[in-house]
Amino acid sequence: MPESVFITSLGCPKNLVDSEVMLGDLIDAGYEITSREEEAGVIIVNTCAFIQPAVEESIETILALAENKKKGSLKRLVVTGCFPQRYGKELIELLPEVDAFIGTDGFQNIGEALRSLKDGLAQPLYLIPRSPRFIMDEHTPRRCTTPFYTAYLKIAEGCGHRCSFCLIPRLRGKLRSRPVDSIFAEAARLAGEGVRELILVAQDTSAYGSDLGDGTGLTGLLKKLLTIPGLDWIRLLYLYPTAIDDELLELMASEPRICPYLDIPIQHISPRILRLMRRPYDQDYIYALIERIRLNLPGAALRTSLIAGFPGETSEEFQKLLRFVKEARFEHVGVFPYAAEDGTVAGRLPGQLPEKVKKERQKKILKSQQAVSLAINRSRVGKIIPVLVEGLSDETELLLKGRAVFQAPDIDGQVYIAGGQTEIGRIASVRITDAHPYDLVGEIAATYSECH
Repeated sequence: MPESVFITSLGCPKNLVDSEVMLGDLIDAGYEITSREEEAGVIIVNTCAFIQPAVEESIETILALAENKKKGSLKRLVVTGCFPQRYGKELIELLPEVDAFIGTDGFQNIGEALRSLKDGLAQPLYLIPRSPRFIMDEHTPRRCTTPFYTAYLKIAEGCGHRCSFCLIPRLRGKLRSRPVDSIFAEAARLAGEGVRELILVAQDTSAYGSDLGDGTGLTGLLKKLLTIPGLDWIRLLYLYPTAIDDELLELMASEPRICPYLDIPIQHISPRILRLMRRPYDQDYIYALIERIRLNLPGAALRTSLIAGFPGETSEEFQKLLRFVKEARFEHVGVFPYAAEDGTVAGRLPGQLPEKVKKERQKKILKSQQAVSLAINRSRVGKIIPVLVEGLSDETELLLKGRAVFQAPDIDGQVYIAGGQTEIGRIASVRITDAHPYDLVGEIAATYSECH
């Protein structure tokens, strides 16, 4: 009887793709996948360690699942991903419950790793490369866990930036872009399996191809992907501000299948703070970029990420950031209180602010953005928008739920459909009837059209 494996994935969509690669390898290796942790002989925790709250979540999850060794059928507990990559061998003593630590390279061979565990080891299996080099290709086994109509597609791994607050280059290695043909082959296969929304991800999606040295870039990749039949939406996440050029914006404006949605982590607007962050732009560039996007791509939804309470951030600089949020009128904003991470340049900067101050500043930005988001959503009342229908609402079976073209999964709210019926995975025309700060309510305005 095949051994059963339970896997849980923490962190971002890029991490989820790695978990799906592990699932594919495990299935090929003959393991049985279970959704019930108490039934599993093996539990794998694919961790995040980008910031301290993610580290804490990883530890809490590992310890909670380790309890299955006492009361369940669990024989081996495996920890993979950024958490072991970050902390290395010190985890062996910290977490004696764990039987294997595998970093951000080596997880793709998880089936082989589990077979070596079967032979019995006196010490935990330890596979933490100094410099991760793995990048998946179209032949890498993968079992998608997202709904059948949506899939993430990792187009590159690693990062070439050296932001002072960030550990990603250390955890994920240098930028490594997949060849266009490899991405195209996987995208075509996903479309053939029924995927209608393809979400391109990388640590820096806009840097795609810059390491290949052959002129390959994101715009050229998108043009190639647009030749695949069946894809209705192609969505881009994680675009670095200085890499958004007019060629990309013109393609997005001319091609309705590319979602008019730009996720641009800006982090701050103060020139001094941006220099301390090692971000190569200033406030004038950011204001001009937003104006250029609004001009070339009217109606585009903009998402950004901001850091509140960076070391040395003065009250005046925070107020400037607060004004920026009100003026820029982003559709979606994520705000993180600064976390002083060991091993980062910013973690050693003078002027580290108290946690209370950082969290108060985060709260003020979120409150300000809530008013902006509500005003934008209210302007959509009465309009008919395309919505990808995802199924019954979690709140009540009387409502359907879905996402508009300006809403990415899990982070941007939803559209609740109070009238009309359609099938899951279809894109319906929905008339918006009510607005809330993050969610919308509407009714189907026309018979759904089958995705094609």
